[in-house]
Amino acid sequence: MPGSKEIRTKIKSVQNTRKITKAMEMVAASKMRKAQERMRQARPYGDKIRNIAAHLAQANPEYRHPYLVPHGALRKAGLIVITTDKGLCGGLNTNVLRLVTNRLRELERDQVGVQATAIGNKGFGFLSRVGAKVISHVVQMGDTPHLERLIGAVKLQLDAYERGEVDVVYLAYTRFINTMKQEPVIEQLLPLSADKLENTSKAYSWDYLYEPDAQSVLDELLVRYVEAMVYQAVAENMASEQSARMVAMKAASDNAKKVIEDLQLSYNKARQAAITKELSEIVGGAAAV
Repeated sequence: MPGSKEIRTKIKSVQNTRKITKAMEMVAASKMRKAQERMRQARPYGDKIRNIAAHLAQANPEYRHPYLVPHGALRKAGLIVITTDKGLCGGLNTNVLRLVTNRLRELERDQVGVQATAIGNKGFGFLSRVGAKVISHVVQMGDTPHLERLIGAVKLQLDAYERGEVDVVYLAYTRFINTMKQEPVIEQLLPLSADKLENTSKAYSWDYLYEPDAQSVLDELLVRYVEAMVYQAVAENMASEQSARMVAMKAASDNAKKVIEDLQLSYNKARQAAITKELSEIVGGAAAV
């Protein structure tokens, strides 16, 4: 059994750790509120432009944008993986990277080539370790996503799809459900699918009048659509990150408190044993005299 001095040292060490995890929990809670507010503000715009773009996919205008035209047989896929730059957020990155691993195995089994874009340091490190072909990456994004930093890396995938070098582009990220639940998802970004229509009757189709012309409108709109989807995914991932980190740090603080209580009990037992031993020695010495 360790002595009182060793137990006191352990208690002090765990107390210092608990102070750190408690501070990180409070910081994550503050950042979580800002990230959730930013994510919720982006959702209505993202949902609306998604619906409009999906209606355009069902319509038959005189001009078909390359993003709306599906390619033939699947030979090569593009994959955009969104993760965090930092750790200490529970299983957030592990869950989405496990989903990415399963998708990579499926594509490899079907003999489909993959080129990847990593947004976030954890995803970039993972893709490098598994030997995936990473054509672009963005790391150290901070606590606020900036579209001008994101779109440069993503544009390589979009241009590759437009040139026919990839036949489909997937987007992998963690969708925010609530503070206690975050869901890893992989969505098809390109080609735009009409399956993304929500709460829309399929008994009719939409048609549009374009001004000045269909090509100008669709070229501008679909670029904004892709930008909105990528930004929304990053905002969702950041909200999920702060929520997961707050929960993980709260669990760590609670565990540290329990460890301190157990160590305190062991310390009291050791101190009591030392006192009892000293009293026994005194009584024994007095009886001998």
